[in-house]
Amino acid sequence: MDDEMRRKQGMQVRREVLGDEHVDRANDGITQETARFQDFITRVAWGDVWNSDVIDRRSRSMVTLAVLMALGRDDELAIHIRAAQRNGLSRAEIAEVFLQASIYAGVPAANTALKLLKADPDA
Repeated sequence: MDDEMRRKQGMQVRREVLGDEHVDRANDGITQETARFQDFITRVAWGDVWNSDVIDRRSRSMVTLAVLMALGRDDELAIHIRAAQRNGLSRAEIAEVFLQASIYAGVPAANTALKLLKADPDA
Protein backbone atom coordinates (compact mmCIF):
# COMPACT_ATOMS: atom_id res chain seq x y z
CA MET A 1 0.00 0.00 0.00
CA ASP A 2 1.42 3.41 -0.94
CA ASP A 3 1.83 6.33 1.46
CA GLU A 4 -1.21 8.20 0.16
CA MET A 5 -3.50 5.22 0.76
CA ARG A 6 -2.00 4.68 4.24
CA ARG A 7 -2.54 8.40 4.97
CA LYS A 8 -6.17 8.26 3.78
CA GLN A 9 -6.98 5.08 5.70
CA GLY A 10 -5.08 6.36 8.73
CA MET A 11 -7.10 9.57 8.79
CA GLN A 12 -10.34 7.61 8.56
CA VAL A 13 -9.37 5.30 11.45
CA ARG A 14 -8.06 8.23 13.50
CA ARG A 15 -11.40 10.04 13.10
CA GLU A 16 -13.39 6.91 13.94
CA VAL A 17 -11.38 6.26 17.10
CA LEU A 18 -10.64 9.78 18.40
CA GLY A 19 -13.57 11.69 16.93
CA ASP A 20 -13.73 14.47 14.38
CA GLU A 21 -13.46 17.26 16.95
CA HIS A 22 -10.15 16.00 18.34
CA VAL A 23 -8.66 15.31 14.90
CA ASP A 24 -9.79 18.69 13.55
CA ARG A 25 -8.14 20.43 16.54
CA ALA A 26 -4.92 18.48 15.94
CA ASN A 27 -4.97 19.29 12.23
CA ASP A 28 -5.68 22.98 12.89
CA GLY A 29 -2.59 23.06 15.11
CA ILE A 30 -0.20 21.67 12.52
CA THR A 31 2.82 23.88 11.99
CA GLN A 32 5.82 23.64 9.71
CA GLU A 33 7.67 22.00 12.60
CA THR A 34 4.95 19.42 13.38
CA ALA A 35 3.69 18.58 9.86
CA ARG A 36 6.02 15.63 9.29
CA PHE A 37 5.22 14.17 12.71
CA GLN A 38 1.46 14.47 12.15
CA ASP A 39 1.83 12.81 8.75
CA PHE A 40 3.95 10.06 10.32
CA ILE A 41 1.43 9.22 13.06
CA THR A 42 -1.46 9.34 10.59
CA ARG A 43 0.27 6.91 8.20
CA VAL A 44 2.02 4.63 10.69
CA ALA A 45 0.10 4.67 13.99
CA TRP A 46 -3.35 4.96 12.42
CA GLY A 47 -2.86 3.73 8.84
CA ASP A 48 -0.69 0.71 9.65
CA VAL A 49 -1.07 -0.28 13.31
CA TRP A 50 -4.64 0.72 14.24
CA ASN A 51 -5.82 -0.31 10.75
CA SER A 52 -4.48 -3.86 11.09
CA ASP A 53 -7.08 -6.59 11.51
CA VAL A 54 -4.87 -8.88 13.60
CA ILE A 55 -6.48 -7.63 16.82
CA ASP A 56 -9.70 -5.65 17.12
CA ARG A 57 -10.05 -2.03 18.19
CA ARG A 58 -11.41 -2.94 21.64
CA SER A 59 -8.22 -4.91 22.30
CA ARG A 60 -6.05 -2.12 20.91
CA SER A 61 -7.82 0.33 23.21
CA MET A 62 -7.18 -1.89 26.23
CA VAL A 63 -3.47 -2.14 25.42
CA THR A 64 -3.27 1.60 24.76
CA LEU A 65 -4.97 2.47 28.06
CA ALA A 66 -2.67 0.17 30.02
CA VAL A 67 0.50 1.52 28.39
CA LEU A 68 -0.50 5.18 28.74
CA MET A 69 -1.40 4.60 32.38
CA ALA A 70 1.92 2.85 33.04
CA LEU A 71 3.89 5.64 31.40
CA GLY A 72 1.94 8.40 33.17
CA ARG A 73 0.88 10.02 29.88
CA ASP A 74 -2.23 11.56 31.42
CA ASP A 75 -3.18 13.93 28.57
CA GLU A 76 -3.13 11.11 26.03
CA LEU A 77 -4.80 8.79 28.54
CA ALA A 78 -7.79 11.11 28.87
CA ILE A 79 -8.16 11.16 25.07
CA HIS A 80 -7.95 7.38 24.88
CA ILE A 81 -10.47 6.83 27.68
CA ARG A 82 -13.04 8.48 25.40
CA ALA A 83 -11.66 6.59 22.38
CA ALA A 84 -11.98 3.27 24.23
CA GLN A 85 -15.65 3.98 24.84
CA ARG A 86 -16.06 4.78 21.14
CA ASN A 87 -14.50 1.36 20.52
CA GLY A 88 -17.12 -0.31 22.72
CA LEU A 89 -15.49 -0.52 26.15
CA SER A 90 -17.68 0.27 29.14
CA ARG A 91 -16.53 2.40 32.06
CA ALA A 92 -16.41 -0.81 34.15
CA GLU A 93 -14.17 -2.51 31.57
CA ILE A 94 -11.87 0.52 31.47
CA ALA A 95 -11.62 0.50 35.26
CA GLU A 96 -10.78 -3.21 35.10
CA VAL A 97 -7.99 -2.52 32.59
CA PHE A 98 -6.54 0.01 35.04
CA LEU A 99 -6.84 -2.49 37.90
CA GLN A 100 -5.08 -5.19 35.85
CA ALA A 101 -2.36 -2.79 34.73
CA SER A 102 -1.85 -1.50 38.26
CA ILE A 103 -0.52 -4.87 39.35
CA TYR A 104 2.25 -4.62 36.78
CA ALA A 105 2.65 -0.85 36.34
CA GLY A 106 2.14 0.33 39.88
CA VAL A 107 -0.72 1.41 42.06
CA PRO A 108 0.05 5.17 41.82
CA ALA A 109 -0.35 5.09 38.04
CA ALA A 110 -3.69 3.28 38.40
CA ASN A 111 -4.85 5.80 41.00
CA THR A 112 -4.23 8.68 38.58
CA ALA A 113 -5.91 6.81 35.71
CA LEU A 114 -9.01 6.14 37.81
CA LYS A 115 -9.13 9.82 38.84
CA LEU A 116 -9.12 10.79 35.15
CA LEU A 117 -11.97 8.37 34.46
CA LYS A 118 -13.93 9.78 37.41
CA ALA A 119 -13.24 13.40 36.42
CA ASP A 120 -15.01 13.10 33.07
CA PRO A 121 -18.48 11.62 33.64
CA ASP A 122 -19.29 12.03 29.94
CA ALA A 123 -16.35 9.91 28.88
